[in-house]
Amino acid sequence: MKKVLLGVFFVILISITSTTTYAAGIQIKVDGVAIATDVKPEMKNNRTMVPLRVISENLGATVNWSNSEVTLTKSNMKVILNMNSSIAKKNGEEIVLDAKPYIKNSRIIVPLRFIAETFGSNVRYSNSTVSIDTKPLVIDGVEVKALQQEYHMTMGGVIQQIKGNAYNEAIYNIFVENKGSKVEAPVNYSWMYTMDIPGTYYKDGQYDFLDLKGQSLKRYDIYTLIKAFPEETLVGYPEVLIYDGTEEQWYLFSDTARQSILQLLDSAAKNGFLSIISNTVA
Repeated sequence: MKKVLLGVFFVILISITSTTTYAAGIQIKVDGVAIATDVKPEMKNNRTMVPLRVISENLGATVNWSNSEVTLTKSNMKVILNMNSSIAKKNGEEIVLDAKPYIKNSRIIVPLRFIAETFGSNVRYSNSTVSIDTKPLVIDGVEVKALQQEYHMTMGGVIQQIKGNAYNEAIYNIFVENKGSKVEAPVNYSWMYTMDIPGTYYKDGQYDFLDLKGQSLKRYDIYTLIKAFPEETLVGYPEVLIYDGTEEQWYLFSDTARQSILQLLDSAAKNGFLSIISNTVA
């Protein structure tokens, strides 16, 4: 009898150990890029559970957290989750989840497949790797392969590309949604940070949305007003402008929108979606 009990205990122990090892070894990839998380993904009720940041940053969903309720939004999709509740709302429709969201190490942990598929992504499993394929950005019926950003410094410049679909879509939407009224081209604008004439604009960066062949589908240049002059000489000059290179037209823009783009670039770099193509900065 003791041998039987010992055998049963051994089987249970192996089972528990195997589950723990598998959970600790799960790797998440989004559009082929391995995502590092501060809280490791794990399995609950045979469902992959991941930190909410994986969803919010890399699938392009906006997060709003209030008490124990989390709201995820992207385009016309809205998902509401409640901690330790198996009931979610998808555009108002109640959905029963196989695994409840919960908090671990001060991080919100959510069911990966449900969230990813709800926001239009495909999920594939291969051994201990979970791959999420997001929908590419499409401009005028043409698929975008990458967003290329170029910026210059005093000596040299940098060209870098983002190949994360969610980041490309988010940055493109910022340009489209924050493009203000048409304006005339400034009298003075350049890649160079010159301080000769008040009202001069410095080109912060050039953003090209590239097709599958690497050709530019859409281009926006961001220009900021050089403020190294007395304030009274800058009255009437907008702080930020964009140039639509495809339309060959200037528009008003906002510094808030510019900062949002820079934050997305930082997130893309941090998560491995940004690669440097050329760096000639001395």
